[in-house]
Amino acid sequence: MSIKKQEKRLANQEGMPLTRRHFVQASAALVSMPFFAQNAQANLDKSLPIANIDEKPATVVATCSTFDCGGKCDIRAHVKEGIVTRITTRPDADLDEQMPIMRACVRGRGYRKFTYHADRLKYPMKRVGKRGEGKFERISWDEATSLIAENVTRLTQQHGAASRFLTVNTAVTGGIFSGDTMMKKLFNLTGGYLPYYHSVSLGNTAKVTPYTYGVSKTGSSLDTLADTPLVILWGHNPNETIFGHTNHYFQKMKNNGTKFIVVDPRYSDTAQSLADQWIPLLPTTDNALMDAMMYVIVTENLHDKAFIDKYVLGFDEDHMPEGVPANESLMAYLLGKKDGIAKTPEWATKITRVPANTIRQLAREYAMTKPAALIQGWGPQRHICGERTARGSTLLAAITGNVGKKGAWAAGYGGIGNRQSIRGPNIGKNPVTAQISIMNWMQAVEDASKVTPEDGLIGVDKLDSNIKMIFSLAGNYLVNQNPDVNAAAKLLEDESKVEFIVVSDLYMSPSAKYADLVLPETSFLERWNIGNTWGTGNYFLLSEKVVEPAFERRSDYEWISDVAEKMGVKEAFTEGRTEKEWIAYLVNTNKERFKDRPDFPTFDELLKTRRYLFKDAPFVAFEENIRDPENHPFPTPSGKIEIFSKRLYDMNNVDIPALSHYVPAIEGPEDKLTEKYPLQMLTWKGKNRANSTQYANPWLQEVQRQEMWINPIDAQNRGIKNGDMVRIYNDRGITQIPALVTERIIPGVVGLQAGAWWSPDKDGVDHGGCPNVLTSTRMTPLAHGNSHLTVLVEVTKA
Repeated sequence: MSIKKQEKRLANQEGMPLTRRHFVQASAALVSMPFFAQNAQANLDKSLPIANIDEKPATVVATCSTFDCGGKCDIRAHVKEGIVTRITTRPDADLDEQMPIMRACVRGRGYRKFTYHADRLKYPMKRVGKRGEGKFERISWDEATSLIAENVTRLTQQHGAASRFLTVNTAVTGGIFSGDTMMKKLFNLTGGYLPYYHSVSLGNTAKVTPYTYGVSKTGSSLDTLADTPLVILWGHNPNETIFGHTNHYFQKMKNNGTKFIVVDPRYSDTAQSLADQWIPLLPTTDNALMDAMMYVIVTENLHDKAFIDKYVLGFDEDHMPEGVPANESLMAYLLGKKDGIAKTPEWATKITRVPANTIRQLAREYAMTKPAALIQGWGPQRHICGERTARGSTLLAAITGNVGKKGAWAAGYGGIGNRQSIRGPNIGKNPVTAQISIMNWMQAVEDASKVTPEDGLIGVDKLDSNIKMIFSLAGNYLVNQNPDVNAAAKLLEDESKVEFIVVSDLYMSPSAKYADLVLPETSFLERWNIGNTWGTGNYFLLSEKVVEPAFERRSDYEWISDVAEKMGVKEAFTEGRTEKEWIAYLVNTNKERFKDRPDFPTFDELLKTRRYLFKDAPFVAFEENIRDPENHPFPTPSGKIEIFSKRLYDMNNVDIPALSHYVPAIEGPEDKLTEKYPLQMLTWKGKNRANSTQYANPWLQEVQRQEMWINPIDAQNRGIKNGDMVRIYNDRGITQIPALVTERIIPGVVGLQAGAWWSPDKDGVDHGGCPNVLTSTRMTPLAHGNSHLTVLVEVTKA
């Protein structure tokens, strides 16, 4: 059968195999790519193997992605003659109800196109123009690794080890063996590096939740919710974000009669799929809604008095720590004993735009349904007020007695306390004791003396050096996911500040354009790893190298090994192991760690089983603390659930009150800046990419285009119709994309899906729909974390 006939026969099949036509088109496309323009002929490779799709059947390999996606879904790679011709997923029959593994969603099914796209980086390249122009020339791997070794050595000698920095690398955090991890090992062997703390995804809530419970992990295993009659999803969108196997359990619960209420400014896919009721509110006003709910609960005597008396500190004046003046308790706050304002539903309606009767109904339903689970997502805590919102949900759980009980949920951060994971390599001790928040890195580039303990510096009183070199390995944070993209780009353009930038990635991302060296990484289909779940899953999968990388693509471990050799530490760095041998070693080492699990596989066994499920009894967070408080007190100073925190009270900071409650937010709906920029902007993690990973995948761009969501009321006031090109702007930047006029977003709010690639024109106007041209680098007061989602903008028709 001819290639042409093969294409016609397979055109309507899922995962059309690669043919010679695809490679010819891909090669032709390269000629027009600006960063290959000087070496167009060198990039045309006619020797790529072409699979004969009519002869023998494909070999099907069960593997998983190690990109930063919460699913860790089952990927079945169909391999023929060294090419992945198709991707399928777990058969319906292959499901273990005790620990279900996800079937691949649209992201998982799109990985083949992502791997074989013509725009993928092919060769190591050196910058030849100005930073940010995206002009590069092809070099050899020997030259690339020599440049890295020479510059790391030179800059370390001049500025010290604290001048070395690795930025956020979310693209491979799903695996245990990443280039970022091994680069840290190389740095530790040669003097250390400046590390950062704080998770951009969840750092604010993880920091503040212990002030209520003493620990951050407050979640139960989802099998304990099977019979829960009510679930409130507060800013939680697992249908699109993908949190382990959350959707498997939620759909079962929905089918069994559980009522779902979704609180979110946007009618998300989760609300569309699960919600019996959608309650939209203005961003940054979550605490006002929570306060009014608590007012209804306590004034109507719906709170759990016996539970509060036994386990809770701070509810009323009789349950307060010593040394605190009167009228600081929850009851005093709700009744307005100090400020003269009762936190009634009518009070909250003016702030949140949620009708007063809806607030009453929500409060009564939550308090009177036993048990009930209020599960908060990570979106609300990415606000400047996110720490208060995250802790506010724990107050609601505590006063209704929904802590430590099957079917309930303690709210807050929500990490599952019994989750297990397989550990990665020992990278040694970092000699550098200083740490900065990830939100400090731009300050540490500009002037390290401005990074103080008050601004988030820990371990030392001051930094010894500015950041002079940056490695971004499988990350797009530098100039895309970092807030205030325009400021970050301007900073990196100055070569006298950061003198050496290395980016290793699959594509020429916006961050890669600001590199001095761009290195072509391998995809998960082209290297060995182990995929650890995050979110609610509790298993790991073998991520096997199923095909050889084409052109001159190399895994980070391979080229870092060459750098280590040129720096004289290769033996200590590799410990004599190849990439596959490292994975085997780590699996076998972890088997020693899990001696109490005799079924934990060796690497040879894992090659056959492909996975390991941590099957445990249902886990209820804080069950022991509630069952036996005398022998198992909460790990707080008082041994109780502290809805009033004396530790926070002693900080004397209005932005982190001891009793979490509503405080009007900077760039919130009560800010005077609304006179100039009257619309709040929110972002969300969409179903067609994980952060910015797979943005370049044309299949997934077809799934959901980048557009600005706007309510019909706001659109009409601005003369905007569906599909019109609009400009979203504030003092930090401008982005221009089509409008989607929809009632799925509350009036006063516009939305952009997170992760779109920044694409500025000559005037600096972004045409990619990157939200971070509009966001600020403002840090939260307690965690020194990010507040990406607190943004005021205006919109006009372009």
